[in-house]
This record gives sequence, C-alpha cells and structure tokens, in this order.
Amino acid sequence: MFVDRAKIRVKAGNGGDGMVHFHREKYVPRGGPDGGDGGRGGSVIFEVLPTLNTLSAFRYKDRYAADDGKRGGPNNMSGKYASDLVIPVPPGTLIYDEKTGELLGDLVEKGQRLVAAKGGRGGRGNQHFATPSNQVPSMGEKGEPGEERRLRLELKLIADVGIVGMPNAGKSSLLAAVTNADPKIADYPFTTLEPNLGVAELDMDTTLVLADIPGLVEGASHGVGLGHTFLRHVQRCRVLIHMLDGLSEDPLADFSQINSELALFDEQLAHKPQLVVLNKIDLPEVQEKVTKLRKQFEKRGHTLYTISAYARTEVKPLLWKVAELMQTAPELEAPESMPVYRPAEDPNAFTIERTSDGWRVHSKALERAASMTYWEFDAPVRRFQRMIHALGVEKALREAGIQEGDMVFIGDNELEWQD
Repeated sequence: MFVDRAKIRVKAGNGGDGMVHFHREKYVPRGGPDGGDGGRGGSVIFEVLPTLNTLSAFRYKDRYAADDGKRGGPNNMSGKYASDLVIPVPPGTLIYDEKTGELLGDLVEKGQRLVAAKGGRGGRGNQHFATPSNQVPSMGEKGEPGEERRLRLELKLIADVGIVGMPNAGKSSLLAAVTNADPKIADYPFTTLEPNLGVAELDMDTTLVLADIPGLVEGASHGVGLGHTFLRHVQRCRVLIHMLDGLSEDPLADFSQINSELALFDEQLAHKPQLVVLNKIDLPEVQEKVTKLRKQFEKRGHTLYTISAYARTEVKPLLWKVAELMQTAPELEAPESMPVYRPAEDPNAFTIERTSDGWRVHSKALERAASMTYWEFDAPVRRFQRMIHALGVEKALREAGIQEGDMVFIGDNELEWQD
C-alpha cells in the first residue's frame, strides 16, 4: 500500500547517570572521588534510503526510542555511549514538528540525515566537583533526559516526469507501456488511487523516472476527488506530460481545467514545462478531430503530440522529446538546510501556576536540572536551590504568596517549601 503521510513519536535516549564514588584501595585510607561520567544517550536520526518510495513502514509502528547511555563506574570509568537510532525514509520526505507545525527538514538526497531528537548528555561523576575546600564531594549528576517529539511525516515523490490529466485519460497505460511498472488499468474514472513510479530506459545512457499522478478533477486544489491528496507529488517533477483523453467531449476544456487546478494548488506548477499529449489516436473518432485540436492548441502556444498508449504508437518519440526538454528544464531548488534545534523561547524563562495541591513551576531549565539531581545528597540539593534563586523563581514564589510546607512541583519532582 502506498502511504505518504504518517504521525509518529520519537524519544531519544537518556544520558547515563554520573557516579558518586570514592577510591578504595588497601593502604590508601583517603581515596579521592573517582565516580565516572555517564554515557550519552542515543539520538533519533532519519536517513534517506533511495530504495524506499513510501512511508508504509510507519503504518505498523508509530513509536521509536533510542537506547539510554550507561551509568558511570568507579575508577573514573565513563559509561558506554548508546548507539543512535537511524530510521530510513524515502527521498522526498518532509519532517514536521506536530506540536508547532515547524518544518524540521526536507530530505531528498541519498544518505542525507536529520537529527530529529537529540540524546541526553551523560551526567558528571563526583570527580568533577572536587575543589580545594571540598575534596570529598558527594555530588554528581544524573543523565540528561533525551528529547521527545511528536512528528508528522509527509512524502513528495521525486520523479523527472509527472503524468497529469483527467481521470481515465490513459496515464497509467502510458506508464505501463514505457516502464516495468504494473499499475491497475481499467476503463472507468479513478482507477488509479495512488501514485505509481516507473523508470523508462531510452538507451544505455538515458533514463527517465516517471510518476503517474491519480486523475484530477475540478476543485482538486481544494480537496475534491483525489487531487488534494496527491497534487503535492507534482511539485517534485521537473517536466509534466499533460495527458488528454481523445474521447473527451472537449479536450481543450480539460486541459484548461487541469492547469487551473495546478496553479491554484501551487503557482509554481503553472510554470513547469509541459508536453501536451492526446491519447487514443488509434481510434478513428479521435483521428477525425486531431487537425482541429492541433490548431486550437497552437493558438495557445502549445504543440499537440498524439499517441496511443494502448497500441504503443508514437510512445518512444514522445519520451525522447521529454528527454530533450529535460536538458533545458530548470533544476529543482535544493531545500534550505534547516537547524533542528531553534528554541522558540528563552530556556531560562519560567511561569508559576497555583494548583489545588500546591504550586507548579514550568521551566525547561529547572525541569531538566531537577531530573539530573541526586536528591539523596545534600550538595546537589543545595546546588539546585542556588539555581532556583538565580533564575528568580524563589522571589516569584514568595511574591505569589507561598507558605512554609506548601508543595512545589517541578517536572516529576515534588518538593516541600521551607523558609
């Protein structure tokens, strides 16, 4: 099944905890701190795999989590770094943050990568907190939590040539005639319910990747029929073959309607090079109106080509004309490189909320610091208290009316306020 949209949740690995440990050795009564650092958590990375052409793998799995880093050990031994989780996606995949709608990356080239969720750094062991005045620090850090995101994936097929037209114009028949693709073909509208890709080999040095786009109807750019679902796949194509049904009552009206829908969806589509092709020329009733149609299209600046996809008449010359047009067609603009991590707000900003059971502090910096604090040791707790004071949270809570014994919630941690 062709799947070109998916929503998933990704979770990077947490950093390993730093260790609080003191050197123990015979005849060394006062061994110094030697707690090792935790290992980095694995990141979640998307990578382009050219052999894929659908997002169907995400139908069966919508949660992806990288491994956590390992805990630090004694004798200054650092914990093992976790391996990154690499998720393959097809060329043309766009990745959005589902919560903000921000485009994180547009992956089009083989091997291109995007870090969607960054693994947490490992916590520092107590070896790092030794000072001349405190040579036996019982303080370390827990690992930093890995990032977690809800993502929306969308696929825009990458093809040299897009075959567009009204339903039943013969687009799938042309694709089947020139490639090894095996699309469903029948004599009724909307036979094609999903895009099909095929590769046409003209000679040893010339190949074309063609995409058969499901038939468009009036209102396609606003979601009517199948158009809104698949119109975006046309955006990646450099050249369009505009297929006209020779048996249509008014092929010129069909041509105008399709071009209008393309322009309404994306103004850039109206400027893509097009080859206008009248299909079913093997039928006598179609042959009778070719001369008249040619003149009508010439008045509008278009050359009308005629083929029979079913009988494969004039198909190869058409492809050579497409290859010739490809030589002068503008290259697709490379997507801009977009950084993944762009904080939308000051990480030190905070808000305070009065709840029925206490006070909740919303602060990215404090929530991260709280998750990395060893609450069973006095030194890390005092360090966290200094951070609350430095950020202005303590002053804000006092001004809001906090009383001794009130509960303060920061992330998953419950703290009791004491003056």
